Amino acid sequence: MRPGRQLAVLGFIFVVLYLLVFFSGASGSLKDRLEPRLGLDLIGGTRVTLEATNSVDGKPPTADNLEEARQIIESRVNAFGVAEAEVVTEGNRNIVISLPGENRDLTDVGSAAELRFRKVLKAADGSGAAAAPPAATPAPSGSANPTPSGAASPTPSGAAPKATASPSGGQGGMAPASPSATPTPTPSTSPSAAAPSPSASAEPVPASIEQQRKAVEQKVGAASWQAANGLQAPADLASDPSLADKLKPFGALTPQEVAVLPAQMQFNVPMITCAQLDKRPPASISDAKQQVVSCEDGASKYLLDQAKVLGTDVDDADAVLDQTNAWVVSLDFTGDGQGKWTALTREAFNNEGQACDATALGQDGKCRVAVVLDNEIVSSPEIQGVLTGNSQITGNFTQKDASALAGQLRYGALPVTFEQQEAQNVTATLGASHLRAGLLAAGIGMLLVIIYAFFYYRLLGSVIFLSLILSALLVFGALVVLGRQIGFTLTLAGIAGMIVSLGVAADSFVIYFERLKDEIREGRSPRSAVSRAWIRARRTIISANAITLLSAVVLYVVSVGTVKGFAFALGLATVLDLVVVFLFRHPIMTMFARTRAFLSPRVSGLGRALPARTQQTQPRNPRAKEA
Repeated sequence: MRPGRQLAVLGFIFVVLYLLVFFSGASGSLKDRLEPRLGLDLIGGTRVTLEATNSVDGKPPTADNLEEARQIIESRVNAFGVAEAEVVTEGNRNIVISLPGENRDLTDVGSAAELRFRKVLKAADGSGAAAAPPAATPAPSGSANPTPSGAASPTPSGAAPKATASPSGGQGGMAPASPSATPTPTPSTSPSAAAPSPSASAEPVPASIEQQRKAVEQKVGAASWQAANGLQAPADLASDPSLADKLKPFGALTPQEVAVLPAQMQFNVPMITCAQLDKRPPASISDAKQQVVSCEDGASKYLLDQAKVLGTDVDDADAVLDQTNAWVVSLDFTGDGQGKWTALTREAFNNEGQACDATALGQDGKCRVAVVLDNEIVSSPEIQGVLTGNSQITGNFTQKDASALAGQLRYGALPVTFEQQEAQNVTATLGASHLRAGLLAAGIGMLLVIIYAFFYYRLLGSVIFLSLILSALLVFGALVVLGRQIGFTLTLAGIAGMIVSLGVAADSFVIYFERLKDEIREGRSPRSAVSRAWIRARRTIISANAITLLSAVVLYVVSVGTVKGFAFALGLATVLDLVVVFLFRHPIMTMFARTRAFLSPRVSGLGRALPARTQQTQPRNPRAKEA
């Protein structure tokens, strides 16, 4: 063989790898360029505890639902581009999220992300200005001027997001070429201005909700409850000042108490403001078959129709730049979902059954459709045409906000609602001390291995020493590059995986060297024994490393958290050890076999194998020796 070729290939790999280490995505000082991405236990980070709740029936979540929620949350966290994020269940209610590196805002990671598309039936003031007589006429919550492309804008200020659609071929037009010149109605909260809306579906009220409503009724008093229950439209306190005193107790209700009230009561009582509605518990308006009340911009209170299009009708969501270089969230609907979305926009565009009253219409006199995420309205654009294409949620999004929202919609809604119980920043003091102790123990162990290798194998011990050094350098360089390219994060568990792999690599030397001794004992010359021993030991070395690699792959697939990091580091180091075995160990042994020192039992480390061979080559017949 020509060992120089294998060594040249290994040298080329080293050059390419460390060029990537120093110049690919690297900046700062030499130390910064050589530093791998470190995990939570080494450099600190953020840890958040989420407690699973269920605001409907009060029952604890099932184990399957909790595990499904954990997987969805883990997918959302991984969308940040941070590897080694640890998302684990704790007990039967909690999920603990640990993220290494700089402190991050994980507020929205545990949100249910239940997407609903609902028509806006009525609008009223939700700022609380109408709660005291004389009632102030609420500002219109309607829509803004249409954009040149026909896209709808939700609010006069233009600050809130809006929903647009992407036309498909020639059928996806947003607005007609000549939009109807319907005058914009003046919003009003008086009963006479309120157009009738479809009644909410007669879905049975859970017993737990009914009990909570009775408790709220006792708190506000029978007179207040009766007055609120009799309202058919937002109360006009200017025409009936006595209502202000009757409805005043509703202003003292907590968001949890407001959440159990009927939707009509939440909307019609002006003392119930957006400040209370926005703080309702998660999943308070998740029932798609019921009319609900939600707010936009903290001031406009909307009565929303049943949800005709759900988050499950969305096939994919991506954060992209639109034609104006603004970040938007592009929605791709499923086959059935596209049909539902087209039907909803047709219903809103034509205002079928006059379901949307004057307060809810946009500037062009068309109904609006609210994009509701959990308890909040993301946007409420006026529908200016029957939309047959995909849609966008646009507005004042940053790249981070758009990516977070797209990730929530892409990975689906959580089957369990959560409330954040604890958030803390974790320091790396404990991990750093463990790292120093672990590296010290590893250094002492490897030093003992090297001393034993030189004592037992002598010249061959230098092969062990150089191979371990090369394996360590390859693994280290690979960790730095992978940390930049795929976000792999090194933790204490990963360091343990690399140490274990180096031990496995040292075992392969024993297989090869002992096979070499056996070949010499069987009568081969030391030089020919090197090649023969390599052929026979190679299969055993590959099999042993393949088993280790298979174990690492299985452990990586079935494990979570830091155990996954251990498996990844173990598998990576095992693969790179095989590279060193084929491109360094065998070639260097071939070169050593050509030296005179290799033939010396005292220098080579072959021990008694060489004398044994000398005795075997001498004639066994004494007479032949004398002759």
